[in-house]
Amino acid sequence: MSKRKICVVVTARPSYSRVKTALQAIKDHPTLELQLVVAASALLDRYGSAVNYIEKDGFQIEAKVFNVLEGENLTAAAKTTGIGILELSTVFDNIKPDIIVTIADRFETMATAVAASFMNIPLAHIQGGEVTGNIDEKVRHSITKLADYHFVASESAKQRVLKLGEQPNAVYNTGCPSIDIAAQVKANHQLNFDPYKKYGGVGAVPNLSNGYVVVMQHPVTTEYADSRKHIEETLLAIKELALPVLWFWPNVDAGADGTSAGIRSFREKNPDAQIHFFKNMEGEDFLRLLYNSKCLIGNSSVGIRECAFLGVPVVNIGTRQNRRDRGHNILDVKYDHEEIRNAIEKWLQQSRPKTSDVYGGGDAGRKIADLLAELPLQFHKTISY
Repeated sequence: MSKRKICVVVTARPSYSRVKTALQAIKDHPTLELQLVVAASALLDRYGSAVNYIEKDGFQIEAKVFNVLEGENLTAAAKTTGIGILELSTVFDNIKPDIIVTIADRFETMATAVAASFMNIPLAHIQGGEVTGNIDEKVRHSITKLADYHFVASESAKQRVLKLGEQPNAVYNTGCPSIDIAAQVKANHQLNFDPYKKYGGVGAVPNLSNGYVVVMQHPVTTEYADSRKHIEETLLAIKELALPVLWFWPNVDAGADGTSAGIRSFREKNPDAQIHFFKNMEGEDFLRLLYNSKCLIGNSSVGIRECAFLGVPVVNIGTRQNRRDRGHNILDVKYDHEEIRNAIEKWLQQSRPKTSDVYGGGDAGRKIADLLAELPLQFHKTISY
């Protein structure tokens, strides 16, 4: 019997960690064949070149799609999506998958969903049904309506997808595959590598033995014109900290140029600041770094998901993660350096928060692979309203 061909499209640095354990489970499944396509910013060095980690982990890449239009503004995002539809449709026509899998909610994923839908290829969507405060929500719910199968990460997300009219036999709460990696790190959480030696980066090289904080802040696409002002408030708060800071570069979103310009300007004016900047890390190393930190600061979904499972304190800034399911580890603040600083100090004075399994318990990858092997290959939908 021929194996069912599962095409997974990875389009960005965070998407790989969101799906890595599912990729491995598909690869190892006796009745599935993994067709891995890497596209968009996942191929670009300036955003951490996730493709290098994918290849290092032993995954064979079926096709690479270079479709990112430079500009880091709304027009570039729209055109990047259009180019993605053109290029991915050619790839799909060549490799002829039985099911296509798209991940989460970044704008690049829309191209995968549109191409699959118009080519009558069954589409499975990981992490649908969640709510946030920016363009990602429109993308996420649009993909839900295009997708045939839904592998959601929480119970409330499942209920939301059902309310959107999807059939109950197409919606499964698998948990988030990124929690699978977090569970492995939680069981062996020692910081067993030197981040400076292993990942390079730029900036100061402070001693981490007495504690440190991690910062990861992305621009908000619906507020992209204010991205520099937003990051400057965070930089003001961080400047007053007595702890070393490990800072990760933003995603390729509209407004990223403003975020990057604010960071570069700060570096020039504060050459002695105890901040080190990284582009990217392997998922396991990044989570170990987070687990051993005093706090995560910014607006990344890793603070909402993996840090909830790991019990890592988070200062969540602004609107990017509005209304998303939360554990016990979040302090929400506005784009105000005094609020940010006060929230950081509050966490530094408290014990670690309780852990939460709101996004799953660590077996999502296996569940997703098993479902992909069993679900009927259908691309027509009956919507219940």
